[in-house]
Amino acid sequence: MLVLALLLAAALFGAYEGWVAHSGNIEVPGWGYAFLAVGLVFGLLLGGGLMALIFYSSRTGYDDLTLTKQNDDADAPHDDGDAPRS
Repeated sequence: MLVLALLLAAALFGAYEGWVAHSGNIEVPGWGYAFLAVGLVFGLLLGGGLMALIFYSSRTGYDDLTLTKQNDDADAPHDDGDAPRS
């Protein structure tokens, strides 16, 4: 658990440094942060919704293989006599 916490801290530190290192003292306006928040929430909702659909599909049997009987010449009865085949 400690290793995961350290990896999270390193990722957050890297994201912060990448955000502020090349900004050149340019401030992001409030509406910019609002758009970032809306995009984050929308992405999380979309990802969660798609995962919920996958679990629902899997549990209700929509992902099961379908077995269909093919009706072709191989199923037709034939004579196994000594008749020549063409």
